[in-house]
Amino acid sequence: MSRSTRHLAAAAAALIAAAGLGSAAAAQDYRPTFQPDRLKPAPAGARNEVLVLGTPHLSDFGNDFRPEVLDPLLDRLAAWEPTAIATENLSGLQCDSLRRYPTRYAESVAGYCWNPAVATAATGLDVPAANAEAERLLAAWPASPSPAQRRQLAAVFMAAGERPSALVQWLRLPSTERVAGDGLTDELVALLERSRVQRNETSLIAAALAARLGLERLWSVDDHSADSPPDTDPAEQEASAAAINRAWNNPATQQRIASLQALAASLSEPDGVMTLYRAFNTAEAQQLAFESDFGATLVEPSPEGFGRQYLGYWETRNLRMVANVRDVIGQHPGTRMLAIVGASHKGYYEAYLHQMHDVNLVSSDVVLR
Repeated sequence: MSRSTRHLAAAAAALIAAAGLGSAAAAQDYRPTFQPDRLKPAPAGARNEVLVLGTPHLSDFGNDFRPEVLDPLLDRLAAWEPTAIATENLSGLQCDSLRRYPTRYAESVAGYCWNPAVATAATGLDVPAANAEAERLLAAWPASPSPAQRRQLAAVFMAAGERPSALVQWLRLPSTERVAGDGLTDELVALLERSRVQRNETSLIAAALAARLGLERLWSVDDHSADSPPDTDPAEQEASAAAINRAWNNPATQQRIASLQALAASLSEPDGVMTLYRAFNTAEAQQLAFESDFGATLVEPSPEGFGRQYLGYWETRNLRMVANVRDVIGQHPGTRMLAIVGASHKGYYEAYLHQMHDVNLVSSDVVLR
């Protein structure tokens, strides 16, 4: 090859390399021109509104937590008058689906799914049939249902794997009518009574608020279909846990822990619960959650990409949870949806929901002040 030919080849190679670098930079800087969040014309009829309430998991506060401290929060949420409430629970239908793939989901089912076998035996309905029956009953639901009708619907919701909605029906009964019958066995009554006093946000906030507002059900929108099967290699599992724990060990995490401890310690004060919920729902809290957790795992340096695998699961789960919320609203245009979810999800909920043409977010700062 002549000297001039070698120069031409080198120049061509340099141009190709430069073009490749330019393409990489362009890919990083690219922004789509189609932006759904800017395309929100007024719909025909009432707008859909969603209020996302980030919450701590109340079960973490132990049995010393007094449910009555939630009264000021319930008052403000009731004043907003939601027409639907979504909770961080797996639907009976998703649990039924996960049970069919135990190789991947056995741990998820054990951790997040209630077994409705006792309700199936009481009603003769499996999960899909019970869901269909609940929809049929609600479609013809009277304005003033009898106690027997409420007990029947509660039993059907239990068979559907929808214990939170069964609890709503139970709470809407006068205390003297909270008895067995109409499909509710003594065992199911005992389960409902335990649910009634459980210290978690589904029982103490969502179900209590739904009953107070005259709603007939809750919407279970959590999703664990992105869960991975347990790692069969103990060394790999240990390495993954160690890498993610190292990523989480950062100043932002320490700040979040200190803040939660201070807020929890002040719950007994007159405005303690409102101080806690206002703090958990700020933009600063959402940013801190990213810095301490998801942003930290994005840059976690393990060659296997353990942190990025975890982040992929987290984003997928939130996308599917939001899709479930959007599905409910799509079926019922004009909904005022209160979405109650663990505070780490709030930023993702709002960011993803904001992209929807027919979803208008409501500021929790306004409702909680």
